[in-house]
Amino acid sequence: MFKTNLKISLRNLMKNKLYSFINISGLTVGMASAILIFLWIQNEMSHDRFHTKIDRIYLMNNRDKSSNGGLVVWNFTSKPMGPAIKKDYPEVEDVVRVNNSGANFLISNGDKHFSIHGDIVDSGFLNMFSFPLQEGDASTALNDVNNIMLTEQLAKKLFGNEDAMGKTVKIDSTNYATVTGVLKDLPNNTSFEVEYLLPWAYATKMGMDDDNWSNNSILTFVLLKQGASAEAFNKKVSNIIISHLQGEKTTGHVFAQPYKGAWLYSKVENGNYVGGRIEQVRMFILIAIFILLIACINFTNLSTARSEKRAKEVGIRKVAGAQKGSLVMQFISESLLLAFVAGVLAVLIVQLSLPAFNEVVGKKLFINYTRPAYWVYAIFFILLTGIIAGLYPAFYLSSFTPVKVLKGTFKPANALVTPRKILVVLQFSFAIALIICTIIVKDQLNYAQNRNAGYSRDNMAFVIMFGDAKRNYELIKQDLINSGAATGVTETSSPLTETWSSSNGFQWQGGDAETNKKMNFKLFSADNDFSSTMKLSLLQGRNIDVEQYKTDSFAILLNETAVKQMGFKKPLGQTVTGFGVNFHVIGVVKDFIIESPYSPVSPMLILGPALGYNVINFKINPTPSFAENLAKAEKVFKQYNPQYPFNCRFYDKEYAMKFADEQRAGTLAALFAGLTIFISCLGLFGLATYMAQNRTKEIGIRKVLGASVTNIAGLLSKEFLELVALSFIIGSPVAWMIMHKWLTNYDYRISIQWWVFASAGLLSFAIAIVTVSFQAIKAAIANPVKSLRTE
Repeated sequence: MFKTNLKISLRNLMKNKLYSFINISGLTVGMASAILIFLWIQNEMSHDRFHTKIDRIYLMNNRDKSSNGGLVVWNFTSKPMGPAIKKDYPEVEDVVRVNNSGANFLISNGDKHFSIHGDIVDSGFLNMFSFPLQEGDASTALNDVNNIMLTEQLAKKLFGNEDAMGKTVKIDSTNYATVTGVLKDLPNNTSFEVEYLLPWAYATKMGMDDDNWSNNSILTFVLLKQGASAEAFNKKVSNIIISHLQGEKTTGHVFAQPYKGAWLYSKVENGNYVGGRIEQVRMFILIAIFILLIACINFTNLSTARSEKRAKEVGIRKVAGAQKGSLVMQFISESLLLAFVAGVLAVLIVQLSLPAFNEVVGKKLFINYTRPAYWVYAIFFILLTGIIAGLYPAFYLSSFTPVKVLKGTFKPANALVTPRKILVVLQFSFAIALIICTIIVKDQLNYAQNRNAGYSRDNMAFVIMFGDAKRNYELIKQDLINSGAATGVTETSSPLTETWSSSNGFQWQGGDAETNKKMNFKLFSADNDFSSTMKLSLLQGRNIDVEQYKTDSFAILLNETAVKQMGFKKPLGQTVTGFGVNFHVIGVVKDFIIESPYSPVSPMLILGPALGYNVINFKINPTPSFAENLAKAEKVFKQYNPQYPFNCRFYDKEYAMKFADEQRAGTLAALFAGLTIFISCLGLFGLATYMAQNRTKEIGIRKVLGASVTNIAGLLSKEFLELVALSFIIGSPVAWMIMHKWLTNYDYRISIQWWVFASAGLLSFAIAIVTVSFQAIKAAIANPVKSLRTE
């Protein structure tokens, strides 16, 4: 039976090459698109979930009231919290602290130097997290202050093909460590992006540890014992900060967030995690399902449209004794054969397009052909696609009455509303909704990118100070200017695209004292060349200049937002108390964006040298050559900080990274909107072709009676354009609702304009007209004599 069905299926495919090509092409593109999306979804859903103990790992978070009365949450905690939890809470099996911001050391072996990022962690890190080791013992590798673990990649950079175990590496210019383990390169679905691990004892040795419960600067992970209740633990641990800060007023509480959900749920509303990346994942799950459905709809439409061609076959087979069940199996077999061919082609397309797709999504996605689960999923995927595509046509075609078919009285339904028309409308409704969503995402992205950042990014670069750079700053600055490499140089506590420090607890005259204490300020240090180099607007007062004014050691600048929220009418001369120091306000700068371009600017205090300087910013001279002056700058840094590589970063690129998620979403939406339209147009083309063939006689008679090519083309196109118009009416409000909800995630956002819908409508009509008119015009210009003779 199977062999017979296969032969008949192959014969039908070869007999109707055009329709077979359209069906296979549509299914191939749809399946390839779905596979790519599901690969990305699988990567996102498995993020940090591959650890064997993930169900018991929790990330400690702080929750407190904000100055506006709401609740804010942040996952940085104090250093002493971890040991206190491990000591006082018996339901906790282990606690691991991770310092992921203070371990950017120079790692060297001989003349090989690499300034790269690592983490400083407690010794139980590798027992809590399941990162595979190439060499070493997870339980002892980080037990000593002079231990270090490297990734495969870093070990190869430092030692080539030699075994790294037991070798010694230099950390910065003073310390040495022994390699006690080599980690296999970390997977791309983890939040830990490191090249080496150092034990927490090293942080203590370097003076990076403290007992300050108010200094939130590290991540604290908790591993609960088997059977322990996270809810009960949260109730017990909630007041741990309050109990350890006796005598100090604080309303801060802590709670344990399941780490398996931390990647997907990062959006906070009123003190709770309610969304984040999971919203993108859900959106693309729907996109993948709809793209696959649209491809299946094409198959369904073309199969039912060609019902008259298959009716006689069904009639004869039924008269010969064929049962409905065997006919259903025959037509399902045809769709499964098509789905199999399309599935093979789809995997080939996915394999060829993965490198480009990885560039778009910023991942290293791949298909693991060695996993048996992959083949199970692949077979299930093909079977599901084939059944969905062929189920309705199979039951529709097998239901024909043989008497009517063989007498020639069978005619396909031509009602006002038919399943075929509904499916076409569904196809184009989704395609039009995707077009609208893509336009709005791009418009929102452009809106944020065009927002005035408040400082100049043109030719601006920065270098993090390591080694001797801080000590030799004045010499570096002088040589950069004198050599003509830079037109301005300034040192700051952090880059202008990142927040490295924030605090509350400040006091000033006016307003409620308790409310003032809760206001959180972004803290920033800058020298007297800051405004002129970065092209900031100084609205009132002057810059901080410690050399000219000795009292400026305790001077501060406020940004506009700080002035408004602090309630100052005349900010100059006001006193702000914090850290046990009375700071005096000497100037006000125009707001500049240091965090998300989609959010309001936070209040900021610019403190002069109080926080210390960690970054050298310099404006590269574009004349006579940007590249030439960048090379000069590299020589200057090499001269005064020879051990460290010249890791220069550019503000325009750093700022552009703030739009990465939206850029990615917009690009993916545009890509899959285009593929959706392509699949829909394939189906439309097939239907138009079949309709033109079926109406050959009618077209010939109309031409003989004097109908023009335009009249005939319009007649053949009218029905499809009406369906597209209905699709626009359905798709537009759906897209508006989705995008309206999406835009509420951003404080700085566009309003949805009417022209978005007009553009999407015109584009969809234009695409439909081009698709249908080709066949309509071809049929209209055909010789009527030939058409009538053929009929």
